[in-house]
Amino acid sequence: MDRTDLHPLTEDEIHKFVDRQLSAGELAALQSRVAQDPAAQATIAKWQQQRDALRHLHQHVLDEPVPAALMTISQQTAASQQAISQWWRWGGMAAGVMLAFGVGWFSHTAWQGRPSSLILANTQFEQNFVRQASFAHAVYSPEIRHPVEVTAADQEHLVQWLSKRVGKPLKVPNLAPQGYELVGGRLLPGEAGARAQFMFQNAAGSRITLYLGAVDKAPGGLAARETSFHFGADGPIPSFYWIDQGFGYALAGQLPREALMNLAEAVYRQL
Repeated sequence: MDRTDLHPLTEDEIHKFVDRQLSAGELAALQSRVAQDPAAQATIAKWQQQRDALRHLHQHVLDEPVPAALMTISQQTAASQQAISQWWRWGGMAAGVMLAFGVGWFSHTAWQGRPSSLILANTQFEQNFVRQASFAHAVYSPEIRHPVEVTAADQEHLVQWLSKRVGKPLKVPNLAPQGYELVGGRLLPGEAGARAQFMFQNAAGSRITLYLGAVDKAPGGLAARETSFHFGADGPIPSFYWIDQGFGYALAGQLPREALMNLAEAVYRQL
């Protein structure tokens, strides 16, 4: 082969060569080019030395099984990434907003005397509701320029618009006594229809969000009952949630549990 017909190997080609991520034909073609590329030969030799040194350093763990804890974290991360991708598709969210968090499940007391399949359905619905509230907070609260669709300056329109979409007259709680002012709100998708999110912020820039929506179409007649406050701390953002008169509510924020509970109680008293 004429040397003038060759072009220098790219880093990607060198990586594949060192890691042997090539078919037999591709490997033979690269070997021919490497033989006439001294710079590539030097790079390959250096990378191979680094690879062998790393393997020698951790030789005692190479053949060990993956710890169960790491497998669990990996599965949780995959589930979290899938849920985040779903939120991006539904809400038109820009990529790169969120980090992958392990997705936990929120435990609460099951009803006595109800069929186990019904309890499971209700439990799963509540878990999904709170998980979506947590992800919605994690996605939008870091935003600087566009944290909401409608700002607090147009609060009357915001409340009318979201009330119409979720099918219930809404009221924005006044959290000024607790040091939080309304930033605005937005419309979000949910399993049982449209959901609304109100965002609040204090003087230090800390944000909390109130996520709400109808649960009338939830499995097992979920709307026919009410629940007390439940705390969920295993998702991306901790939250308190409850169901009242056919609507689910979740107040989320990166706050200590007691502080978040006090805010949730203030919201509940006003709604």
